[in-house]
Amino acid sequence: MNILMSGATGFIGNHLSRAFGDKGWKVVPLGRDDLKLPDEDFLKKMEGADVVINMAGASIAERWTEEYKKIMYASRVDTTRKIVNALEEMSRKPGVFISTSAVGIYDTEGEHTEEDEQYANDFLGKLALDWEHAALKAGETGIRTVIFRFGVVLGLDGGALQKMLIPFRMGLGGVIGHGKQPFSWVHVEDLIRAYTTVIENDTYHGIYNLTSPHPTTNAGLTKALGHALHKPAFMHVPAFAFRLQLGEGAKVLLEGQRVLPKRLLESGFTFRFTEIERALEDLVNKKT
Repeated sequence: MNILMSGATGFIGNHLSRAFGDKGWKVVPLGRDDLKLPDEDFLKKMEGADVVINMAGASIAERWTEEYKKIMYASRVDTTRKIVNALEEMSRKPGVFISTSAVGIYDTEGEHTEEDEQYANDFLGKLALDWEHAALKAGETGIRTVIFRFGVVLGLDGGALQKMLIPFRMGLGGVIGHGKQPFSWVHVEDLIRAYTTVIENDTYHGIYNLTSPHPTTNAGLTKALGHALHKPAFMHVPAFAFRLQLGEGAKVLLEGQRVLPKRLLESGFTFRFTEIERALEDLVNKKT
């Protein structure tokens, strides 16, 4: 099986590439230089793919200046449009197109499943909505299309957990802001299993929340990580410190969404890591 993947060299892309390689599947990275190719040359790059996975996107863990917002938008929405335009022109269509979104599409109130349309009326919410609209156009060409709305992906070698480990190991871990903000997450191994399941089973289509069935809070995450590391976690990082550093981008840390994976559960998908305590203990034990 030939898998064409944008974002293949990132934290999640590396995990997926290794897992696909273990199954004997060939992964062809779709890099930044490829995305700059003229449409005709880009189409040639796409030909022959059995699966196309789109995970390109500039980091949100930066200060959101107006200029950086344009970079975030272009790296997601414009990239997706370019890929979908090529999909429409391919002589042999891939079996499935899997694109990415985020739980930041939802507002911060209440509990959300895929059936909800209580979307956030802010930059991140509108970005995710445009991102999804661009991806869903692939379905109009008859290609099975899946969109995963990621929660925070937990793994040791990248993402939020990697950044948290050093201060927590030093006993300097603690809650961010008031600590009550929801924290919807997924263990990277469950993410990999979701991707392989969708590739191998053509009954999956549409939008899926890719989050554990049991979201926690920032305080719950802090307590669980301190316990897994056998370290105190009594520090408190005030909200204004992140606002000074990240500006509007601090919303990602200071707010959150409580999201449930209703459609994955209804499809029969089983999460191996449903509780934050077990997920973090598993990851920490792998490190040690």
